Amino acid sequence: MIVKTFGSCTYGIHAITITVEVSVEIGVNFYLVGLPDSAVKESQQRIASALGYYGYRIPGKRIIINMAPADIRKEGSAYDLTIAIGILAASGKVKADALGRFVIMGELSLDGKLKPVRGVLPITLEAKKQGFEGVLLPQSNASEAAVVDGIAVYGAQTIKEVVDFLNGTPMQPVRVDTQRLFTQAAYAGELDFSDVRGQENAKRALEIAAAGGHNVIMIGSPGSGKTMLAKRMPSILPPMTLEEALETTKIHSVSGKLPHDVPLMTSRPFRAPHHTISDVALVGGGSHPMPGEISLAHHGVLFLDELPEFKRSVLEVLRQPLEDRCVTVSRSKMSVEYPASFMFIAAMNPCPCGYYGHPDKKCACQPQRIQQYMHKISGPLLDRIDMHIFPYSIRQEELLGRKKGESSLQIRERVVKARKIQEARFKGIPGVYCNAQMGERLFRQYCDLDASGRQLLKHAMEKLGFSARAYNRILKVARTIADLDGQERILPQHLSEAVGYRNLDRENWGKEKP
Repeated sequence: MIVKTFGSCTYGIHAITITVEVSVEIGVNFYLVGLPDSAVKESQQRIASALGYYGYRIPGKRIIINMAPADIRKEGSAYDLTIAIGILAASGKVKADALGRFVIMGELSLDGKLKPVRGVLPITLEAKKQGFEGVLLPQSNASEAAVVDGIAVYGAQTIKEVVDFLNGTPMQPVRVDTQRLFTQAAYAGELDFSDVRGQENAKRALEIAAAGGHNVIMIGSPGSGKTMLAKRMPSILPPMTLEEALETTKIHSVSGKLPHDVPLMTSRPFRAPHHTISDVALVGGGSHPMPGEISLAHHGVLFLDELPEFKRSVLEVLRQPLEDRCVTVSRSKMSVEYPASFMFIAAMNPCPCGYYGHPDKKCACQPQRIQQYMHKISGPLLDRIDMHIFPYSIRQEELLGRKKGESSLQIRERVVKARKIQEARFKGIPGVYCNAQMGERLFRQYCDLDASGRQLLKHAMEKLGFSARAYNRILKVARTIADLDGQERILPQHLSEAVGYRNLDRENWGKEKP
């Protein structure tokens, strides 16, 4: 007798339906074909133990299991339940007529309990697309899958519960109120800009960056608050939409980094890898490609502290994702693409000792040493960073003062208002939601200057030696400042402020001791 059960495998952040064909015939042996890896091949022992715990057993006959399509490699232990149910159905222990209605996935422990698996959200989305009635999953994965509307999600704790359900025992589908999840994710104020003393110039710059989705580098002495400011950046970003939340959750799901008590990521991610990270860990890849830190920061913030301490090769792989907002991992037999649309925030000292330009402490570095330190960051990477911010060292009276600054909620209101202007501007244009994402055509359409603006920018370009890419970045930032000001056109004061955020492009940076 031949029966079919259905599972799924993830490919990038998408899923592909896998058909598991089980044949039980006269003879003796166990064959598992269809390009399974070692973990899939080892399922025979886990299945035998799990079935035996509940009084079932693998038939002592010739069992052939084919996993189709056979040209896609099947990895991991998530097919244990799919194969086990197929064996039971082929041996008459499970009603085979119910199997075609469900995608079944789960890892088996030796006592028959179901362990969680990766990639449940894309698997459920694909099952819905393929027209399946529902999915059968471990209980700990059910909430994640249930955020998908229009498909029934059933969670079980043991294989016995799955067998009973397929044989007719009722089971209640799991339901999740996504609206409530977004309500609970409303900014609660754990990290708030009101806690930051002083730094009004830096807070203003970060507000502009959040309003337009611009990349930022902060250069300041140790203790000036660069990391403190960066960690509060998510608190002023616009709330996530359902589409953004689903895409972000898919990435964390396939990488196995989604907490079991978080069915849907409704808060923007903040990723801050250490400077010892490898280029593969940052962009993704490996023998079995997985998303890297830049994809885990999708729709959120990627923060690199002490930027010059990162290996040059690691920093250079950021150039393409910053431009294209995606990363492609290619192998000899496969190529997968991961989204990587994130806000890039970097922090660094102005020199090796950290006190170049400090008002009170003397810099101990020679100009040549400062130049070598700055050259650890390549020009092409620096060109892709829209804004250069210089947080100043906090004076004692500011630190001890009781006056609090604006809260994150107040700043976020202005950011959201500016983003709504941009959403209306780019409505109907796929992949463009904020000013930083404008391509050449949109840039020329919405960043046009009048005569006085062109003259001002020409003077700045000649005096400060800006590159062509820096020219584009200045105009995009000026467009965001105008949006925050509620102005349809870019005015000279918007342009002047935007030029002030390109300090590292100036040719004399670090060449003279202060």
